[in-house]
Amino acid sequence: MVIALAQVNCRIGDFEFNTGKIIQAINRAKQQGARLVIFPELAVCGYPPLDLLNFSDFISRSQQTIDSISHHTEGIAVIIGAPAFNMAPKGKQLFNSAFLIDNGKLIGQVNKTLLPTYDVFDESRYFEPGKSNLCFQIEDQKIALTICEDLWNEQDDPLYLYSPMEELIKFKPSVIINIAASPFDYNQAEKREAVLKRNALKYGLPLIYVNHCGGQTEMQFDGGSLIMNAGGEVAAQAPFFQEDLLISELPVKSKAVLMSMSTIEKIYHALIMGIRDYFEKCSFSKATLGLSGGLDSAVVLVLAVEALGKENVIPVMMPSPFSTAHSITDSVQLTENLGVESKQISISEIYDAVNRSLQTEFADRPFDITEENIQSRIRGILLMALSNKFGFIVLNTSNKSELATGYGTLYGDMCGGLSVIGDVFKTDVYQLAAFINRKNEVIPGSIISKQPSAELRPDQKDTDSLPPYPILDSILKLYIETNASADEIAAAGFDKQLVVNILNMVIRSEFKRFQAPPVLRVSPKAFGPGRRIPLTGKYRP
Repeated sequence: MVIALAQVNCRIGDFEFNTGKIIQAINRAKQQGARLVIFPELAVCGYPPLDLLNFSDFISRSQQTIDSISHHTEGIAVIIGAPAFNMAPKGKQLFNSAFLIDNGKLIGQVNKTLLPTYDVFDESRYFEPGKSNLCFQIEDQKIALTICEDLWNEQDDPLYLYSPMEELIKFKPSVIINIAASPFDYNQAEKREAVLKRNALKYGLPLIYVNHCGGQTEMQFDGGSLIMNAGGEVAAQAPFFQEDLLISELPVKSKAVLMSMSTIEKIYHALIMGIRDYFEKCSFSKATLGLSGGLDSAVVLVLAVEALGKENVIPVMMPSPFSTAHSITDSVQLTENLGVESKQISISEIYDAVNRSLQTEFADRPFDITEENIQSRIRGILLMALSNKFGFIVLNTSNKSELATGYGTLYGDMCGGLSVIGDVFKTDVYQLAAFINRKNEVIPGSIISKQPSAELRPDQKDTDSLPPYPILDSILKLYIETNASADEIAAAGFDKQLVVNILNMVIRSEFKRFQAPPVLRVSPKAFGPGRRIPLTGKYRP
């Protein structure tokens, strides 16, 4: 039996758009002889729909979309995810469901059992767990249909007392199908494949996995839909970070030759996809950013140009009395390498005017972080003025190391509509720059080799306020991404007092991050909805 895996990039709540995309994929699958086409989890409405699920009209339109799709299923079966009303008198009002439609008829519905409630997921907020599992027959194939986490549980995991596959295997299926909405992080693909392999080997069955692709604000869905044979070997795989219609056959016996992708290459493509889809899905077209002559803004500019096109990105150089000459020349060289139009607006006169206005209030107090932040906020004002006047969206260029430690100015360099590298540690920003320059020098070498500096006072260096980035990032990664304690981090070989100081910086800066723009998530633990820390908490290491 010929099957098609429809790895689609849906829009949340855009039912007309999604319907067109789904029907187009169904028709393409028919043309290529497929008897079954499979779509991802909640593909009808897009994932994650969040509190849109609270609107009854949203669910009704989703059901109407299922009805509309059914009219295009003559000669083909379709498996697709959508929310569905729970008609029982008890429990939450919705199920996270998978529908099987064949020749215009609804054959059956499976409701997700194991609802994730961790990190960016909060499905228990909206959905009632499913309690029944059925297999479906299509020609000579008996299908065990599952939804995402229904395959992720371990039998000895106390969080999951029920295993859907343990029930489904009693029906003697010939294939497992899993539709998913599995967002990208830099090691998720390996974890995902291990889970699928474990199930294929355990049950001795081929396994078909279909994932979303595309950016949905913070979440980036990398695709990577695949077919695995009963021996746990990948027989076919869709590409990462792009839509695809993967055609194969059942039964599965072959083994695919897979292309490898380094971690930094995955992050690079995830960020580009995230920028592109954020702009497209929000109906934005042009971006601007402050181009400082430093590495962070240089990398963000390159990513934005790749995502949006050089004609749609306008970087702005805003030198102050403390800006070095090479910061401007390096920035100009970068814009020439990329072929982008740039602007230069000096903030010196504005900075002097603000200082004069505050002269009486500040009396004879010495220069300190106040005057540094004034410069940053002036730049923020100018970027937001350009945004208002011309409809540009400001891209924030702060990295994860800065966001973590509060090394940034609220309403200054922390402003913007999207944080591009807010989930990328500074050491990984260097790796991104090296990847960008792998074929030719796009980012001038002088930008990469210079000492990081905010250039807000004479001879300023980041190391005046922070430890060297390799040390800082190692500590931050242990704390943020693995929840390690100060004692555990110190036991890994770091000075205990340094660890405590850094962790306190992270804790004190929580209120800043609460007001930061949405961050493109590329790690297992990003700042944003997946990390919920009380602003008024008094916990200290």
